[in-house]
Amino acid sequence: MTDRFVAGVKAAGRQDYFDTVTRGLVLRVTPHGRKTWNWFYTSPRDGKRARVALGTYPALPLAVARTKALEAAGQVAGGSDPRHGLKASAAMTVANLAHEYLADPRKQRLRTAIELKRRFYRNVIPRIGDLRIAELTRRDVRNVFEAIERSGSPMTARRVFEDVRAMLRWAVEHEYLPANPIDGLKGPAIGPPRERSLSEPEIKTLWEALPNVLANPYPSIVRLCLLTAQRLGEITGMRQDELHLDRAEWHLSGSRTKNGHPHVVPLSGFALDIINSALAGADGSAFVFPHHGGPLPSVRASYEVSIHNPEFGLARWGCHDLRRTAISHMAGLGVAPITLAAIANHRSMTHGSVTMAVYTRYDYGREKRAALDLWADRLRAIIEGGTAKVLQLRGA
Repeated sequence: MTDRFVAGVKAAGRQDYFDTVTRGLVLRVTPHGRKTWNWFYTSPRDGKRARVALGTYPALPLAVARTKALEAAGQVAGGSDPRHGLKASAAMTVANLAHEYLADPRKQRLRTAIELKRRFYRNVIPRIGDLRIAELTRRDVRNVFEAIERSGSPMTARRVFEDVRAMLRWAVEHEYLPANPIDGLKGPAIGPPRERSLSEPEIKTLWEALPNVLANPYPSIVRLCLLTAQRLGEITGMRQDELHLDRAEWHLSGSRTKNGHPHVVPLSGFALDIINSALAGADGSAFVFPHHGGPLPSVRASYEVSIHNPEFGLARWGCHDLRRTAISHMAGLGVAPITLAAIANHRSMTHGSVTMAVYTRYDYGREKRAALDLWADRLRAIIEGGTAKVLQLRGA
């Protein structure tokens, strides 16, 4: 058996292919293209012929399958049955497995670790947490994400499906399961990107309604999303040591940004007013928006906006739509696309070529400040119901 054979083999019906290198190793192929590694042996407990599933291809390549088969042969030689070890692991529930998965240090280091945990405990565990992983079926997983789709949250449904799929692959890798029970399952379709951008009348309505609909500090957070065009999680996690008020700048380290690159946000006078007001109520915390000794979780702010959304009297909006709104209105004010990309920290444009990535060392700080100040002036005019001030430029 070779890697090339395993990758290309097909079967009209269920077919077993025996490896001539590793005794007892079998590749089982179904008409639908599913390929499962099995190892056949004689049980040392009762002397009967037995089979144990090792995993699926391509998650488990040929070399790894051979290694697992040899490990199982070692267990048999030592007098133990490989199936009993797998049964002990497979007896755990989905909730137990999720706990182990989320405790993996690699998962805890993720920037989205809090959101990952929230999705599991809000969407997965209440529905299938009591099921044993050995009994988990594709239908069980479908029941989870289809219910979320029906509730009108297709993007959340997709993310939950990807979370469960990643957890089950992790379970196979760490030998809690012999194979992934949802291999080949197609999750919910990824919908088109959101296009919601608030008009000027909607911005005015939203701004005025915020203190009446949301409790502190959420109005300040939402307003900063609109003023700075930065992400919700970056704003809710704002630290006092990131602020350089003497220079009117907010410095984000790579660990706090989505793309892992440091980012400097010039702060308009309008934004500084909101930040200074928030600092006055921070009670000496290291965070501008403290929550139980730490930063306010972005998911909590997003949830507050979501549940109170109908009270604003607007078509449904989210905090990320405010980032799109700010960028769109700045574009309408004549701000150059490269400056908009620098404000958004989108390196696909600011570092999207050899010239930009290697030779251009300019940070567009002056242009970013001018654009954000221009947007702050326009936003103030929208809120106050006036028009932007027009100054006559004198000739040289």
